[in-house]
Amino acid sequence: MGPGLQLSQRLTQSLVLAPQLQQSLALLQAPTLELKALVEQELQQNPVLEEVPEQDMDVREKSSDNDGDEAPVVTDFAEPPEDVKFDAATDKATGEPVDDFQAEFEKLVQMDQEWREHFSQTNTVNRSTAEDDERREFMFNSITVEASLSQHLMEQVRDTRLSDEDRAIAELIIGNIDDYGYLMATVEELATSTNLPAEKILSALKVIQGFEPAGVGARDLRECLMLQLERAGKDDTLEYRIIRDHMEALGKRRIPDIARGTGQTVDDVQEALARIGRLEPRPGRSFLPVVEQYVAPEVFVVRNGEDYIVTTNDEQIPHLRISNVYKDLMSAGGNDAEVKNYIREKIRAGKFLIKSLHQRQTTICNIGKEIVKRQRDFMEKGVAHLKPMTMAQVAEVVGVHETTVSRAVSGKYIETPQGVFEMKFFFTAGLQTSSGSDVSNTSVKDMIAEIFKNENPSKPLSDQEVVKMLTDKGINIARRTVAKYRDELNILPSNLRRVY
Repeated sequence: MGPGLQLSQRLTQSLVLAPQLQQSLALLQAPTLELKALVEQELQQNPVLEEVPEQDMDVREKSSDNDGDEAPVVTDFAEPPEDVKFDAATDKATGEPVDDFQAEFEKLVQMDQEWREHFSQTNTVNRSTAEDDERREFMFNSITVEASLSQHLMEQVRDTRLSDEDRAIAELIIGNIDDYGYLMATVEELATSTNLPAEKILSALKVIQGFEPAGVGARDLRECLMLQLERAGKDDTLEYRIIRDHMEALGKRRIPDIARGTGQTVDDVQEALARIGRLEPRPGRSFLPVVEQYVAPEVFVVRNGEDYIVTTNDEQIPHLRISNVYKDLMSAGGNDAEVKNYIREKIRAGKFLIKSLHQRQTTICNIGKEIVKRQRDFMEKGVAHLKPMTMAQVAEVVGVHETTVSRAVSGKYIETPQGVFEMKFFFTAGLQTSSGSDVSNTSVKDMIAEIFKNENPSKPLSDQEVVKMLTDKGINIARRTVAKYRDELNILPSNLRRVY
């Protein structure tokens, strides 16, 4: 056949997640605080959903203890029973017949108007005075906001007597200082971009280096530390000479070389290094924004005698149910097909949301129970007794897929007798011992940290020596694994830890 456009058919298979399944996965993966926002958003979008009032929650709890004479209350986070028929001809709240859909909404409009009139009258009576407005404005103006490093430096520039040209250069330099206080551009680069002599740029930089915090505007760590010592009047000390003349040896902690180069004893050099360690290597650190992370535990583990009780956090999530008003509207006559289809779809979506929330809480609770069952020694004795555990093992017991467990524990926390931990913390690989049992790599890392903590500073342990010590305890581990765990613990190599 000649060249040209052709039509062809191809049969392929692809996995497409339905919108309801996507919603269910999103609810499962969302932490408590995010889940609360998602549920509240759904409450605003779906008119048939309503939050169960606290008094109804109390009645429900009491009804669970009666003899069954009272009418059951709809349970939150549970799918409505399949045998519920939306065929009631009266409004269960008032006992009055429901005529049609329009009449019911006229009631709602009337109630809305009454509330508007009530709030309007209330606001008129309690209208704030000029004195109240002034006090409110003063309160908002009194709220302190932490200034950034750049703002702090700009304020000092405004308080310094500089010419307009020097002020513009200073502002340009400040714009090239990073959040840690270091100048990220060279003097030559700034001179080229402004077409000004490098001497003018350097002169303005010296002014900025005299600002607070001490060390700001430095071009490297060496200059930063020297500026701090100069500010403190210690430019004739041993530590200043070490930083100025032996910075490379200092970085490698070649203390004997520094002692020979400075003509001082090893003890004097080590004391000087201790004083250098108290300097601030990042002058802008105090101006960095403090990011506070708030977490709400999803699972609570409480000891009760010899057992552990596992519960989920249901208080942070709104408790939902299908509004009886819309159930009655479905059974009322006179509604056209479009209205009934709309309400029917909203009720179906609401039921699915309630079912998904119930399934989410059940899944997380079951995972929490399995974690407690497998990590009982941890609950009683701490991190050193953490056992290896995989998501596949938990998924098999809970009866879900491994990816479901991964979503269920993602970003969620569990409160245990040992403290609050991320649920992923308990899923760790293991190392085999000489007895054939497994030990968690988190426990091994904790052992390594303890070994380094108790070492002789004058004779620090090498990674190979740590391997031998762990082998004597029955733990088979490679040297590179010890080095990896040491790096994760932020512990320096043995040659940099040595104290002479």
